[in-house]
Amino acid sequence: MAYRSGNYTAFYVSEPFHESTLGAHATKDFLYYNLLRAWKEKDKSFPFIDSHQKNYNVRDGSDWEKTLKPRLHDRLNSSKNIILFLSSSTKNSRALREEITFGVGELGLPVIVVYPEYDDKSDIVNCQSKTIQSRIQKLWGILPAFRDSMNEVPTLHIPLKKELISLALNNENFMVNSKRDAGIYFYPC
Repeated sequence: MAYRSGNYTAFYVSEPFHESTLGAHATKDFLYYNLLRAWKEKDKSFPFIDSHQKNYNVRDGSDWEKTLKPRLHDRLNSSKNIILFLSSSTKNSRALREEITFGVGELGLPVIVVYPEYDDKSDIVNCQSKTIQSRIQKLWGILPAFRDSMNEVPTLHIPLKKELISLALNNENFMVNSKRDAGIYFYPC
């Protein structure tokens, strides 16, 4: 089995995507990815290992089949899990569909779903019934490839909190080589 040390971050950006342009930095889901990178830069103990840094950058102006898709696969192949930013701004893009279809369907990577518009565990989970809130379940419909494959791997659902993301990234139950049974998981309230 391949050595998988990275965390693959899946997020929506409008196409064409060029990281160096203001347009990319104005895309909310890309800003959340940059937040992970900033946390790592400021705190070297933050357990984020960026799979996007494992090969050279790609641009949406590149050929999808010859360049973009193989690079996504290469990065996913070196990853132990997927961090998916899912928000009301997320769109069902070709890249996100490919990342989920290949990462979950082919590689069986666990998914840590971060909901950046929510601050507390109780925003994600109904603390009384111990079920995922309906507003969160509605977000799954934005990405049918994700919604329809969640039963194939363990998925951990958390708000955008550094402490919870750090806990999730260190949790061996959500790493491909030591993952727990497939299912929907969350940290209790």
